[in-house]
Amino acid sequence: MGSYVISDIHGCYDELIRMLEKINLGDSDTLICAGDYIDKGPKNAEVLEWIMNVPPNVILLRGNHDEDFAQNIEAMRIISYKMDLDRDSLQDTKTLYRSMKKLAKKDASVKFDRCETVYELIESGYTFSRLCAVADRIKNMPYLYETEVSGRKCIVVHAGYIRRLDTPELKTRYSSREEFYMNARGDGFTDGGIMHGMVVAGHTPTIKEEEFAYNDGWVFRRYDEERDFLFYDIDCGCWMRYTGKKNARLACFRLEDEKVFYV
Repeated sequence: MGSYVISDIHGCYDELIRMLEKINLGDSDTLICAGDYIDKGPKNAEVLEWIMNVPPNVILLRGNHDEDFAQNIEAMRIISYKMDLDRDSLQDTKTLYRSMKKLAKKDASVKFDRCETVYELIESGYTFSRLCAVADRIKNMPYLYETEVSGRKCIVVHAGYIRRLDTPELKTRYSSREEFYMNARGDGFTDGGIMHGMVVAGHTPTIKEEEFAYNDGWVFRRYDEERDFLFYDIDCGCWMRYTGKKNARLACFRLEDEKVFYV
């Protein structure tokens, strides 16, 4: 019985399947996925089909890219009410998408389908009905998972954990704790965390030299002795393999013994 954490799959379906084979995930094990299932990687549709059919021992958390996808579909849903639309028609879905793109171009503040994943899915045969089903699945995903390992409280979250936004600076940067959960980077360690506990997160690729968690594509670990707080960043930038980053990889972290597996 093991508890495993994977984050930032980003459409890397083949690597995900190889990882599940590597850890030999069984029915008595728990897999916690810390968000960002889609965008950037080559097989977004396959990953979405996987998350729509996972068994009960797989816990799916929400990441910022998943949130963006759900918001994209919600925007399409709003304008669809003004159209004579067959949600199960692929042609009507394409028409709806084009209409949404035109509306988004009129307002520079609107960020619609930035990674073109919605477009990619529609081109692969996703109807609006199917897109809505995925968006509804995402909206039911929690932001974090709490457990206890060897007497130490452990929180798995996409980007960072914080009990409250208790400074003006934090309140300026984040509108809510949920936004911190999905978007924190270095402040996930410096401002966030938990006394005598451990946070396992992703979001910030350890392959990017300009990021605080840079570790040449290996899992990043930092310990705050004063707070007895242990922070892990397990986003090793797997999707960047497809942009020429040879050291990018998918990581899986086992909570019980802090062992890391790589693909």
